[in-house]
Amino acid sequence: MSAHTGPAELLRRRVADDPSSPLVTFYDDATGERVELSARTFDNWVAKTANFLVDGLAAEPGTRVALVLPPHWQTAVWLMACWSAGLVAEPVDPEAVRNGASAEPSDTSGPYLLAAAQEVLDVIADDARTGGAEELVGLSLHALGGPLADCPTGVTDYALEVRAYGDRFVPGPETTPETPALTVTKATFSAADLVGAARDAAEKWDLDARDRLLVDMPFTTLDGVLTGLLAPLASGASVIIQRNFDKAALDRRLTLEHVTVVAGPPGRNDPSGSPRRLA
Repeated sequence: MSAHTGPAELLRRRVADDPSSPLVTFYDDATGERVELSARTFDNWVAKTANFLVDGLAAEPGTRVALVLPPHWQTAVWLMACWSAGLVAEPVDPEAVRNGASAEPSDTSGPYLLAAAQEVLDVIADDARTGGAEELVGLSLHALGGPLADCPTGVTDYALEVRAYGDRFVPGPETTPETPALTVTKATFSAADLVGAARDAAEKWDLDARDRLLVDMPFTTLDGVLTGLLAPLASGASVIIQRNFDKAALDRRLTLEHVTVVAGPPGRNDPSGSPRRLA
């Protein structure tokens, strides 16, 4: 595979090599929700979302997308959809927004889109600072794909819109691995940078297709993006994303999901903060 490859190519290879095995599993310990997506199913969601962004919201390569979303399988889908379409994703912590932080991307000199979870829509919709967003999209994050419980005026309901779009996406010629793809902690990385970092992380953590990586980290840092999506994708491993982590459920989950590596759960990490391989 070329050194100048983007994350979308990693996903294409994964679908070609192993379409049916789990790629992403998601737990919400507050609701008891568990969702499992194969590489093919995840890819379908990514394609639909990328088509929604480009055809439905008129996003163009280089457009910034602020993602005010918690750790969730749909957050991983939106990240990959942005990279597939040549957009610059910037994850934002919903809890920080609820506490008064801005939901805007760090660079608002050009057009940007804003996607937010139901839990912060009431804050964002009334915030004058987000008035520069070209579009505001709300995600219910409902386990069964239900619509927003309450859709404020001017907000597009992702769950209602996305299913109408095609499950195959073809990027335009302007989308290249060298274009910016992700901004986290005030640093911007190209698509090729992300793949390089993912391969380095997978090698450092000795990940391979036999591994199941349990993650309890936000997507608002490069380490969170690598552990929660890209390093498993680059290595052939699968990832288990947790939200509202319940420590009492940890031991049973490690056994039930055949977890081999953990990143984030308290008491289970390497002292350095790196993912830890279980004995």
